Amino acid sequence: MDESLIQEQEAQLQKTGRYYKHICFMAVPVLCMACFLYGVRPLLLCGIAVLTGNLCDRLVSLLRRRVYQGGDFSNESFALVIALLMPVTVDIYVLIAAVLAGVLIGKEIFGGYGSYPFNPAAVGYVVAAVSWPEQVFRYPQPYTNIPLWDASMVPVSSAIEDTLRSGGMLNIGSLALGLGEYAAPMGTGAALVILACGLFLWTQKDAHMSASISFLVTCAVIAFFFPRQAGLADSAVLSNILPRLQCVRDELLTGAILFSAVFLINEPYTCVHHRMGRVLYGVLVGVVSMGFRYYGVYETGVCFALLAVNSMSAWIDRTEAKLYHLTHLQADAGKGQHNETRNG
Repeated sequence: MDESLIQEQEAQLQKTGRYYKHICFMAVPVLCMACFLYGVRPLLLCGIAVLTGNLCDRLVSLLRRRVYQGGDFSNESFALVIALLMPVTVDIYVLIAAVLAGVLIGKEIFGGYGSYPFNPAAVGYVVAAVSWPEQVFRYPQPYTNIPLWDASMVPVSSAIEDTLRSGGMLNIGSLALGLGEYAAPMGTGAALVILACGLFLWTQKDAHMSASISFLVTCAVIAFFFPRQAGLADSAVLSNILPRLQCVRDELLTGAILFSAVFLINEPYTCVHHRMGRVLYGVLVGVVSMGFRYYGVYETGVCFALLAVNSMSAWIDRTEAKLYHLTHLQADAGKGQHNETRNG
């Protein structure tokens, strides 16, 4: 492997390696909540995912003849995010294939650490979702007895998305939604835990509020003014505020929207780097995500949306940098003319 690329990746690891370590730490409380709801199997699945990601890192280091970086937790963080996006009943081979796709196709094929244009966790999830939709989009009810190794006989359903897509209202209390007591991916339901994790990442400056908040606000605005629930979209806004707010609650707390705002959107090398660009980035991800949710066939459309908008991240960065440069040139020119006038 080229020595200059190795040195560049080591420098990037020093700069952004803490983010991936914190993502791994914050996956622990989410995993604990998943174990509370589903038993021990989430721990097994996350352990297998982390082991697969770590072995991929060691194998790639061997093949590229570079020293294995023990402080690089990026593969492990991607693997944990992929695992938490899966239902607890997913077959182990599907999870392993998703992690392999995320790490090898999403990350290493583009050159490794810091060189990838698409979020590797989203890549791995999308590959599994397209290849095994019957495994990825059907979930068991919480507190169901889940066998440790073979969960193929556990009853599963996609009741949440079926209800929303058909224009119905969720008959689930806010507390149950906040604790994840409904059929969902094993790590995306506990909204209160996810919010606490997001607060920690923000205080550690690992998460950019501009991207996450603009994403959530965009999803909320679309859900409020264009609800999927039958009859609400054509009714007056002021006369149906409470039902519309319930639509916002249902959309934000299901479909991995909140989970993605905390664990996916702020990935250092696929998120836009400047503040105004991050706001635009969050808005675009929100619009495309809601488009996938409303008109697509997959419940967790945010991962598909993220990959679509990742293709424009570099362009958004370059455009903002050019605009910043032009505005400052004009400001400097204006100051120069003002000083000439005063001197004259």
